[in-house]
Amino acid sequence: MNITVETTIAAPIETIWQAWTTPEDIKQWNAASSDWHTTQASVDLRVGGTFSSRMEAKDGSMGFDFAGVYTKVEKHRLIEAAFGERTLKVEFVPGPNGVTVRETFEAEKTHPEEQQRAGWQAILDNFGRHVLRKQGG
Repeated sequence: MNITVETTIAAPIETIWQAWTTPEDIKQWNAASSDWHTTQASVDLRVGGTFSSRMEAKDGSMGFDFAGVYTKVEKHRLIEAAFGERTLKVEFVPGPNGVTVRETFEAEKTHPEEQQRAGWQAILDNFGRHVLRKQGG
């Protein structure tokens, strides 16, 4: 089953793309709640290139790695990736109110669909706030 989350950001696609694909930016926005953070991130943005991020609870109680391989990259438009047996598609769609960033991913079987949707949406919302702060808005 696929889950889709999205947000629209009133910022130039260049700013949005850079924030999505730059490890230093990723470490600033990639968390579902304020008690988590991303301590490491890497990006090799090309087909066959890899990405990874290390998410940890700020109290040190737990953490996990999120990593995969890019399968399709169209600058300022689309990123597709595989992570484990699952896939991810990120679309960047310009519109009258800004750029809609839409993520569609295959759900995993361990956690309920709504929990997965809420977590991914929270991270995407953090991303939107980060982009607006970055451009001074």
